[in-house]
Amino acid sequence: MAKEVKQLDRVIIRFAGDSGDGMQLTGDRFTQQSAAFGNDLSTFPNFPAEIRAPQGTLPGVSSFQVHFADHDILTAGDSPDVLVAMNPAALKANLADMKKGSTIIVDRHDFTTRNLQKAGYDADPLEDDSLSDYTLNVLDLTGMTVEAVKEFGLSRKDAARAKNMFALGLLSWMYGRPTETTIAFLEKRFAKVPDIRDANVKAFKSGWNFGETTEVFAVQYEIKPARMTPGTYRNISGNLALAYGLVASGVQSDLPVFLGTYPITPASDILHELSKHKGFGVTTFQAEDEIAGVASAIGASFGGALGVTTTSGPGVALKSEAIGLAVMTELPLVVIDVQRGGPSTGLPTKTEQADLLQAMYGRNGEAPLPIVAPQSPGDCFDAAIEATRIAVTYRTPVMLLSDGYLANGSEPWRIPDVEDLPKIEANFATEPNHTNPDGTEAFWPYARDEETLARPWAVPGTAGLEHRIGGLEKGDGHGNISYDPRNHELMVRTRQAKVDRVADSLPPLVVDDPSGQAKVLVLGWGSTYGPIGAACRRVRKAGNDVAQVHLRHLNPFPNDLGEIIKGYEKVLVPEMNLGQLSLLLRAKYLVDVVGYNQVNGMPLKAAELADAINNLISSTDVSSANNTELAR
Repeated sequence: MAKEVKQLDRVIIRFAGDSGDGMQLTGDRFTQQSAAFGNDLSTFPNFPAEIRAPQGTLPGVSSFQVHFADHDILTAGDSPDVLVAMNPAALKANLADMKKGSTIIVDRHDFTTRNLQKAGYDADPLEDDSLSDYTLNVLDLTGMTVEAVKEFGLSRKDAARAKNMFALGLLSWMYGRPTETTIAFLEKRFAKVPDIRDANVKAFKSGWNFGETTEVFAVQYEIKPARMTPGTYRNISGNLALAYGLVASGVQSDLPVFLGTYPITPASDILHELSKHKGFGVTTFQAEDEIAGVASAIGASFGGALGVTTTSGPGVALKSEAIGLAVMTELPLVVIDVQRGGPSTGLPTKTEQADLLQAMYGRNGEAPLPIVAPQSPGDCFDAAIEATRIAVTYRTPVMLLSDGYLANGSEPWRIPDVEDLPKIEANFATEPNHTNPDGTEAFWPYARDEETLARPWAVPGTAGLEHRIGGLEKGDGHGNISYDPRNHELMVRTRQAKVDRVADSLPPLVVDDPSGQAKVLVLGWGSTYGPIGAACRRVRKAGNDVAQVHLRHLNPFPNDLGEIIKGYEKVLVPEMNLGQLSLLLRAKYLVDVVGYNQVNGMPLKAAELADAINNLISSTDVSSANNTELAR
C-alpha cells in the first residue's frame, strides 16, 4: 500500500552521535540533497574540540542540524523536529533542545549498560517513561546495517561504520530527498576501495527501502522547493565564501592575492581552499606561527600584492604588534578573524562575538582600523570584497569579523555575475608627486589624496619612487623618521581622520520597519542577523511593531546611524558577548541601549529573543502610557 504523504512547510533535523559516527558527513549529504531539491536551508554543524574524545561520552558528541523549507528562512532553527541519536550520550546531550511531541529516532544497539553509565544515565531511558513526551522510534540501525552489507565481507566494525548511511537513507525516504547526488558522492569518495564504496551505497539504499517497506513509519513528508530569485545557486559555507570573496577581490583589483597565515580553528578552511586557486594568482604561505603569517602578508602588500592573513581571537592577540605596523606604514591588509569562544584557548569549536573590542582597541598607541562583519555564510563573499575595497582604497589594514557559526554553517548562495562585482582600483604611484624648493622632483610616500587621505602605494623597484617605511613615526608628506611632537599629533589625527572618511563611502542603512510605527529598534551585527530577523518575524506575526537594522560596518559607524537610533524609544542590541557593541554605541551616541547578551558558545535562539523583544515593547508601551497620564 502507498503510504500517506503529508505536506510540511519546513523541518529541522539534527543528526547526533559519537565524533566517529560520521554525523558531519551525514548532515552535509542531507544538506546537499535538500539544496539539489531546491529548498531554502540553513545548517549548524556542532562538534567537539577534542580530536578524539572518549567514545560514548558527552564531550565527544558531534551533531549536525539542518533546517530546510519551502520559503525563505534565516536560521538553522531553535529546536529540532527530528533527532537521530546514535548512542546514549547523543540522546542526553541533545534532549534539552527537543520540544514535546517531536520525533526521536534512536539506534538501540549502543544502549548498553556501560554506554549508559558513560553518558550519566542511571536507567535506560528507552525502557522507562522519561521519553513519553516524544514520538520515540527505537531501531537497531547498527544491526540492520551489518546485515545489509554482509555480502561484502567486511569486519563487523567496518560494516557498522556504514550505519550513518543507513540513517541517511531512512531520513531521505521520510522527507522525499533526491538520492542520486549521495550515491554519486559515495561512488566517487570511495572509488579506490570498492568494498567500502559498495557497502556504503548498499547501506544508504537499505535505509531508504526500510522506510518504504516498514510499518514503523506510516507517513512520508513532502517539503516543496522554495521560491527564490532566478539565478544559479550552490550551497556554501562562510569560510568557503570568504575564500571565494578573496579570489574575486584579487580579480576585481587586478592584484595578486597573498595569504600568509597559521592554521587555527575555525579559520583553517580558508587556507585550505585558497591553496587550490593558484590559477587566479593566489599564493598561500603556511607560516611557522601567527606573527610570521601576518608579517609575510604585510611584506607582500609592500611588494604590491593584496596581503591577507586569517586567524581567530588568540591569533589576533599574537598579530597585534604587526597589525600596528600595517597601521603605521599605511599599507592595505585584510585581517580575517573567525571568532570563537575565549579567552585563551577557550571553546575552539564554538561560536562567539567577543573580539569586537579587541578589533577596535587591541593594539598599542592610537592605531585605528576599519571593521566589517558579514551577516550570513553567503554574505561572507561580499564582506571579503568590501574589506578589500576599503583596504586598497584607503591604504589601511581592515579587520573582518566572521565567527564559527558563519564559518561552518551553510546556506544557498546565488552565484553573482562577474560584471556586477565592484571594480577596485589600486592606483599605484608611477611618478614623483612633489617638487622640491630647488625645482627637482621627488616622491613623498606620505602625501595625501584629498578625498580619502590615503597615501600613495608605490611598488618597490619603480624608478624614481624609492622610499622608506617602517614602524617609527614618519614625517608628514616626506616620510622621513620624525620625533617632532607636533608631527606625531598630526599623523595620529590624520590616520584617525582617514578611517573616519570611510563612512563617507558607505550607503545609507536599511531600516526594516514595515509599519513605520515601531517604538523599539533591534540593532545587531554579524551572525546575529538570522536570529534577529527570525525573532522580528515572530514579533510582527504576534501583532507587535518592531524595527530592525543590521550593521556591516562597525568602524567607522555609518553616518546615519546616530539619527536612526535616536528615532526610537528603545534600542535592543543582541550580541554573543557581554555587550561590546552596546558599549561602543553608548559612548558614541550617548543613548542607553538595552543589551541582550549570551556567551554559551551557541547561536542566539529566535524564540527567546522574540520574547525579549515583546517584553521590551510592553515596557515601552507602559512607560508611554504613564507619561501620557502624568502629562494630563
